[in-house]
Amino acid sequence: MAVFYGWWIVLACFILSFFMAGTVFYSFTAFMEPLVAEFGWSYTQISVAASLRGLEMGIFAPIVGIFVDRFGSRMVIFLGVIIVGFSLILLGMTNSLIMFYGASLLLGLGAGGCTSVVVMTAVANWFNRKVSLALGITACGFGSGGLLVPVLVWMIAHLNWRVTLLILGLTVWAFCIPLSLVIRNKPERYGYLPDGEEIHIPSSGSVEQDIKFSLKVKNVPFNKAIKDSNFWYFNLAEAIRMMILVSIIMHIMPYLKSLGVPRTTAGLVTGAIAVFSVVGRFGFGFLGDIFDKRYITATSYALMTLGLVVFSSFIKGTWSLLVFLLLFAPGFGGGMTMRGALLREYFGTFSYGKILGLTMGVGSMAALIGPPLAGWVFDTLGSYRPLWLCYIGLNMVAILLISGIKPIKT
Repeated sequence: MAVFYGWWIVLACFILSFFMAGTVFYSFTAFMEPLVAEFGWSYTQISVAASLRGLEMGIFAPIVGIFVDRFGSRMVIFLGVIIVGFSLILLGMTNSLIMFYGASLLLGLGAGGCTSVVVMTAVANWFNRKVSLALGITACGFGSGGLLVPVLVWMIAHLNWRVTLLILGLTVWAFCIPLSLVIRNKPERYGYLPDGEEIHIPSSGSVEQDIKFSLKVKNVPFNKAIKDSNFWYFNLAEAIRMMILVSIIMHIMPYLKSLGVPRTTAGLVTGAIAVFSVVGRFGFGFLGDIFDKRYITATSYALMTLGLVVFSSFIKGTWSLLVFLLLFAPGFGGGMTMRGALLREYFGTFSYGKILGLTMGVGSMAALIGPPLAGWVFDTLGSYRPLWLCYIGLNMVAILLISGIKPIKT
């Protein structure tokens, strides 16, 4: 029995996500201390680069969503991969703060074309009943990308950070350009229904009518979605989650170093956050096809909150780090999966790219605040803990927002 082509798209998006997350998202913390050592920049100045990258992705996420709905994921991913590879090579040639910021902006532009909005749309178009599972598997690629962090720490130590970035750029081109060619747009164009279901021609002889009857999904126009208050409650919760997440990922190695944790161990913990998140990405994806997606999403936020409690107050040794990983990482991973799954269920696929793009844009705009804020707090107070405590309160607000949203009426 032939494998439904949608699963090949899931596999391609998994690997693409692995490379993008490992090279663009998780890796940045490993380069902070080498950059400080070579250029004498402050943590706040370096953190601004992450925010510029997030700003670029935030501005372009809604536009990328429009391009995906119009031209399809394949073309957008291909162009994004080209830009990401070039940006990483350019970062390796950095000789000034301005050049560093410019390359980071370009990296954000490229990453916006081949990360969450695009790959999630590509997968969501091919699944209906199994959409949470398919998105969960795809999201596991983002989590698995954390495996690259210890490798990058080793490469930086033995090859220096410039050579490491050059190798990353060339590797992205070598692996991700061919993978972009595997992507296909909506399955109906290729004689499929989502989930691989067979098309049965009805008595009217209209395949289009049969497809609409078979899917039985809600398709909310974009202009109606953005007028619904529940959509914006979800966006606010997502903004809070992303601000917290990016702050933690960006500053975890400097934070652990301030607590006396060795750099090698801190690198392993950073990678482990991503790897442990795979449990949440897959597990919450599985549960999201069975239970109410609102409450599954809220549960993922609750796990993040408990992890933050441990992170802010109880990091004393190996066991406390493990408890943090077992709570925060699956919660963060589950939230990444359920974001796309919840939007798919509530709004359908007709404007999915634009809707997800807007949500990603709002989250990215909020995320750009987090890293410089964390850097400023540490540079000013000599401790990250006050900010972590504030984040606990904000994430509890996000839980209430998620739990209270309701499906849009059609």
